Amino acid sequence: MIRRYRSHTEGSRPVSTLGHYREEMESEVTLPPVFRERLADLFSQIEKEFETLYASNVALQDRIDALTERLEVCSTAGDEKPTREVQDVVDYSAKTKRGAQLSQKIKTTYKASTSKLVSSFRAPNTAYSLVRNYRGHRDGVWEVTVSCFSHQVVGTASADHTARLFSIESGTCLLVYAGHQGSVNAIRFHPNQDLVLTASGDHTAHIWRAQFSAPLAVPDGHKSHSSGEDEIDVSEKEDGTDGEYGEHISDCQTVRNHLLELNAHSDVLIAADWLAGGAQVITASWDRSAALHDADTGDVINVLTGHDQELSDVHAHPTQRLVVTSSKDMTFRLWDFRDSALLVNVFQGHTQPVTSAVFASGDKVVSGSDDRTVRVWDMRNMRSPIATIRTDSAVNRISVSPVQNLIAIPHDNRHIRLYDINGVRIGRLPRSNRQGHSRMVCAVSWADEAAATNLFSCGFDRQVLGWHVSTQVKE
Repeated sequence: MIRRYRSHTEGSRPVSTLGHYREEMESEVTLPPVFRERLADLFSQIEKEFETLYASNVALQDRIDALTERLEVCSTAGDEKPTREVQDVVDYSAKTKRGAQLSQKIKTTYKASTSKLVSSFRAPNTAYSLVRNYRGHRDGVWEVTVSCFSHQVVGTASADHTARLFSIESGTCLLVYAGHQGSVNAIRFHPNQDLVLTASGDHTAHIWRAQFSAPLAVPDGHKSHSSGEDEIDVSEKEDGTDGEYGEHISDCQTVRNHLLELNAHSDVLIAADWLAGGAQVITASWDRSAALHDADTGDVINVLTGHDQELSDVHAHPTQRLVVTSSKDMTFRLWDFRDSALLVNVFQGHTQPVTSAVFASGDKVVSGSDDRTVRVWDMRNMRSPIATIRTDSAVNRISVSPVQNLIAIPHDNRHIRLYDINGVRIGRLPRSNRQGHSRMVCAVSWADEAAATNLFSCGFDRQVLGWHVSTQVKE
């Protein structure tokens, strides 16, 4: 029953196997024959069981892979058939486990791993649809955000050295800001004025006015065309498809002049944001520091130091004087400006660079990392996360919806996943050859959850996509 394997090369030593082990045991160990036979028989049974287990797992994985694709299709169509299919997988895995004659420990381990695989395939209870493609950028888009002052406008920051403003409803490009000399890495809107803040690789942040002559919406079926350097062929798309999602190219106004330049840093500015009220601005840089500026004069009020490596993002609380900075040093820091004595709290828990940390309602902070996890923290107890979401790809700039606290997670592997604030999986946005991103998704941003387009995403494929996500989540 025990097999022996030997090399086909003359003079080589036998490969170490159970058979080889038995030969050595017979020649060197003075064990009674009855025990030797019993031990050999046990090893043989274990070997057989692992072979059976391996074959069963391969078959189960193939079945699950096939069902994954069918579930993604049905999540859009609202078909309930995958629920029965998943039940078949559960029944199949149960039969496989019943046939195994392993030790109790091996049985428990196998049962837990199989249950974890199957439990992720829940019946979808949300609906997703791609509404619009906002086109115009000529290089990767690093960030997308929705205007707080005018909820009809979405802004984008790109490696093509420009920022763009689009009409959410029509897809029309309203304005191109071309005042930076490097990649535009972040874009944020003033909370109650038509001002925009952009951070760039040219070591500066700019404040400029979002005034445009183009209308926010155009009649259905109407398309206007750009001229000069901003001309774009609407039929041209990187993946070869046409503008099927109703995007509009307009006479996009180009602006190069800024109202204020912030130049307190000696390296790339990776992000910038407005503090509550908009009277001050916080910038984050690869020089390992953040700086607080007066938004009217540009004067530096405070320089925030402490991170050991480059900063990767910064976000301000929408209503309180709180700021959270993310860093490649695997930590993020909470800065409290509500008291004259600046309070700083360091969050440790990730094992790779923290790519994003944002505020959520209920005194919570949500962080994402290259370690493929998203963690939810309570600001009142920062010793350990209250929820941990484990994924299969590095996480980029996340966004949390303000009402239902739904977490949208953009990934390096082109997917966008949705979870609730407790770490329960909601679903994944569809991605196919005609929908979704074809390269890394860099950032996402929630809008009004009741709107026709309530989630935006941008990626290294130059695309900016507007989605409708039905947020009627079952309890």
